[in-house]
Amino acid sequence: MDKKNKLKEILLKAKKLGFSDKQISHLLGLDEKDIRELRKKLGIVPVYKMVDTCAAEFEAKTPYYYSAYETYVYKEQDESNPSDRKKAIILGSGPIRIGQGIEFDYSSVHAVLALKEMGIEAIIINNNPETVSTDYDTSDKLYFEPITFEDVLNIVEKEKERGEFLGVIVQFGGQTAINLAMKLKEAGVNILGTSPENINVAEDREEFSKLLKKLGIPQAEGGTAFTKEEALKIAKRIGYPVLVRPSYVLGGRAMQIVYSEDELIEYMEEAVKVSEEHPVLIDKFLEDAIELDVDAVCDGESVLIGAIMEHIEEAGVHSGDSATVIPPQTLPKEIIDKVIDYTAKLARELNIVGLLNVQYAVKDGVVYVLEANPRASRTVPYVSKSIGIPLAKLATKVMLGKKLEELIKDYNNVVEVSEKVWIAKPKYVSIKEAVFPFQKLPGVDPVLGPEMKSTGEAIGIDKDFGKAYYKAQLSANMELPIVGNVFISVRDKDKKHIVDIAKKLHELGFTIYATEGTAKVLRENGIPAILVKKISESPNDNILKLMKDGKIHLIINTSSGKKAKSDGYYIRRAAVDLGIPYITTIPGAKAAVKAIESVRTGELNVYSLNELDASIKKRE
Repeated sequence: MDKKNKLKEILLKAKKLGFSDKQISHLLGLDEKDIRELRKKLGIVPVYKMVDTCAAEFEAKTPYYYSAYETYVYKEQDESNPSDRKKAIILGSGPIRIGQGIEFDYSSVHAVLALKEMGIEAIIINNNPETVSTDYDTSDKLYFEPITFEDVLNIVEKEKERGEFLGVIVQFGGQTAINLAMKLKEAGVNILGTSPENINVAEDREEFSKLLKKLGIPQAEGGTAFTKEEALKIAKRIGYPVLVRPSYVLGGRAMQIVYSEDELIEYMEEAVKVSEEHPVLIDKFLEDAIELDVDAVCDGESVLIGAIMEHIEEAGVHSGDSATVIPPQTLPKEIIDKVIDYTAKLARELNIVGLLNVQYAVKDGVVYVLEANPRASRTVPYVSKSIGIPLAKLATKVMLGKKLEELIKDYNNVVEVSEKVWIAKPKYVSIKEAVFPFQKLPGVDPVLGPEMKSTGEAIGIDKDFGKAYYKAQLSANMELPIVGNVFISVRDKDKKHIVDIAKKLHELGFTIYATEGTAKVLRENGIPAILVKKISESPNDNILKLMKDGKIHLIINTSSGKKAKSDGYYIRRAAVDLGIPYITTIPGAKAAVKAIESVRTGELNVYSLNELDASIKKRE
């Protein structure tokens, strides 16, 4: 056997065993591009087989394919026959995990619907069987393949064999999909929507900071550290507390608020792997700030702001874990106007064609930009259902050349706020609440923080905030009591804020139990409170006993960090195990009191999404 055939045999065997081009290139010390070119030169390319969904009982007709390396006789073995239609590929998000998954599935499906409405063949690449986008009857064609450069490029080359290939949509598959944009473009693939170069400006910390300075938009101070020493230097410059997070993870994993140099040293030595390839991002933490999310669609010129979402929990709680409300409830008009202005400026400067998500923090009247994501966010389904406008469908049509101004003419709840800038006006109050898996995770502390813990979402819709919030809690398996006993124990910095909350609960007829420090503050302000002992103060007669005896119906407990594990942790954990509603933030407690008061003074009405859409029906 000659050298060429031997090489061919070895490379084919490696591909049959599942080795990717990237793995092979790493083993051989070569570039991935070189392995791909060599493989194709040797005629080693994947074939696509149809999934037999009928168990061989009769011929399957499902357009559902997977790749295999079986033979050199490429054409004879391949069952995927590209059509001669106009076509586009939509990248899904791959396997679901915390911080990425089902929300992007919604956007992918709406992109399919938009393409079909335009007469374009919709091709999905995704390898998660739990999603609607991978149902056999959703797209015109489905490739059940990993979201990697190699696999996506293989499929692009296959589909280019016939028909008019328009390009790849990367905006609906979360970070996994959008990370492929530049590499695919460099390989000659057309990226539909926002250009990879502009995606990179939003994703690159230094480039994005330059853009914000150019636009005159405030940003919290921060820096990128490649070593422990650099991290300490940055934190000293901007001042504690700081928010630290690795640059290479999703869902806020290993994200932490650090209050001192000792804590930062411990974090850098134990929590993360920091290197030239994996730097750590360090930002000034804006304490007691209000966090906002904005989802918008832009065609490069016109901007539609779908919603400004106000987080109910303060900044520092991961956006995926915080309850959010549409429209904002506490923001003055000047702040809302500023958020609209900043969002429009960012969308135009980045030349966004499709979706844009911007996260803000408001502190002392200043609006800071935290980050901008040139893609679908996890809030797109929530916003779309709240305003009655399918943002992902609009974004897809914009990517294919439609003008936003024409697309939004049909909706009667869209208002122009400045030249070519519109905002959707919701007819109801809509609240998104996170759903947590704590009941199935024994021992996990349910306290909220910068690392995402939720695994689902629920929505409450009503005409006022209180009822909408009550419905959201009910949907998230947290039924707030209308009467009964409430236990309150909060950290020192929250004691001044708990007084008004406790006063309202007392006025509503609740009996208040509190630990010594909290009870003292409440009594000093004329609020009756029954003193209850901490777990550490009495092993038998304490708050846990009251909880187990069914005498506590609501818990308000805020954490003071690591020291809280002795008492606060066990209280919160017992609340989960016993099914007692619990609240771990002051803003959450305020919202709960409003909800209880609202439900006690009026009926809960049911508003279906069909009714909501009917009220936002298209103009004749």
